[in-house]
Amino acid sequence: MEVKAITKHQRMSPSKVGPVARLIRGKSAAAALDVLRAIPKKSARLIEKTLKSAIANAINNNKLSADALVIKSAVANEGPRLKRFQPKARGSAGPIIKRTCHIQVIVTDGQ
Repeated sequence: MEVKAITKHQRMSPSKVGPVARLIRGKSAAAALDVLRAIPKKSARLIEKTLKSAIANAINNNKLSADALVIKSAVANEGPRLKRFQPKARGSAGPIIKRTCHIQVIVTDGQ
């Protein structure tokens, strides 16, 4: 059975979250938490939060065992962008794009 958790509108670029999410795909849930705790990046904290939510969903909603959970998918999709402008030379304005992402983690019981 598949269980998922989604964290939306996180203020970090998907290109920064994606490589960390790639590290935990296919690992058991406990091993993935250990890997994420060892990575000193903000994106690892965000993915760890989403993974803990997916594990809690599996345990409380679907009565699955936490020991048997395996990460099937972990992705960071692009969210809405905040568009701002910075004053530049000679009266012009330069765009600043503040990206957000949606982090999705799917865990399965391995069957």
